[in-house]
Amino acid sequence: MVLSSPSPLRTKKTQAIGIPIIDLSLDTTTLSHRIITACQDYGFFKVVNHGVPIEIISKMEEVANGFFFKPASEKLKAKSNPPSPFGYGCRSIGFNGDVGELEYLLLQANPDQLLLHSDIFNVVSDQPTDFSCAVEDYIHVVKGLTSGLLEILALGLSLTDTNIFSRFIEDVDSDSCFRINHYPGVKTTHESNKPSQSHQRIGFGEHSDPQIFTILRSNDVPGLQISTVDGLWIPVNVEPTDFCVFVGDALEVLTNGRLKSVRHRVMANMSSRSRLSMMYFAAPAMNEWIFPIPQMISPGEQRLYKSFTWNEYKKAAYSLRLGDQRIDLFKCHSGL
Repeated sequence: MVLSSPSPLRTKKTQAIGIPIIDLSLDTTTLSHRIITACQDYGFFKVVNHGVPIEIISKMEEVANGFFFKPASEKLKAKSNPPSPFGYGCRSIGFNGDVGELEYLLLQANPDQLLLHSDIFNVVSDQPTDFSCAVEDYIHVVKGLTSGLLEILALGLSLTDTNIFSRFIEDVDSDSCFRINHYPGVKTTHESNKPSQSHQRIGFGEHSDPQIFTILRSNDVPGLQISTVDGLWIPVNVEPTDFCVFVGDALEVLTNGRLKSVRHRVMANMSSRSRLSMMYFAAPAMNEWIFPIPQMISPGEQRLYKSFTWNEYKKAAYSLRLGDQRIDLFKCHSGL
């Protein structure tokens, strides 16, 4: 998919909008206020001073690059096969014809479920034990970061149970997953050492994440963009040690729309270097019920969303195209 170049005015406006950056070394009261503000205004923020060891991040990136730099014939041995979505994929996104300029590896995120990927690990790496250990270590620390952020969020929302969000992903049957995306670099122009951007190519199309929270780490290659409520696209530049946090559809429902899931995309022709991103998608168990928390509905306010199980939402979400407003299927149009 190709987009025409943005107008100079539009680009200037997007660059003038700041991306929320949350310093996790601040006191809890300040943190909760800033996180809630970011989730309300953007559905997105970056975190610094998060305490995740750089060694764990670097090791995960190392083993991921080791896989993606393999010949295509080797990577295809780990290809995902329907109905299971787990394993290797290239260009195809989902089951409804969406495509992107990327390749990826999708894995389950629970420790017990990771054992089910032993056949994949034997293919993706010449040292499968090293690969699986890197994945387990990375998921463990990022899951801890996610739980901590969700508990601070609940505290800031004055919810009596500060584990009300984090318990979903701490559940042993959580449906959380881990995805690694690789966007190959593009050829440079003859006149400069930068890729031509006369026509922007979509690496991963516009969408919101269905889960509760997404924690993303990427290298310093640009491409990620988030959309504001008025439709402006903001480029997100990150340092290699930053984490990006996205509000997902499930959290929007749980907070009765107070926190908005953010629509985002990745552009593909932003650098001659390849872009590597790693996402932890924090999700409930399949049979868990999702509905607006009663404390999030003020007196006189309407309930915006119906009750549904995560399994019901997941099936509905993945039956549609990537860019569809999937959460709209579960809105209470009558306010009941």
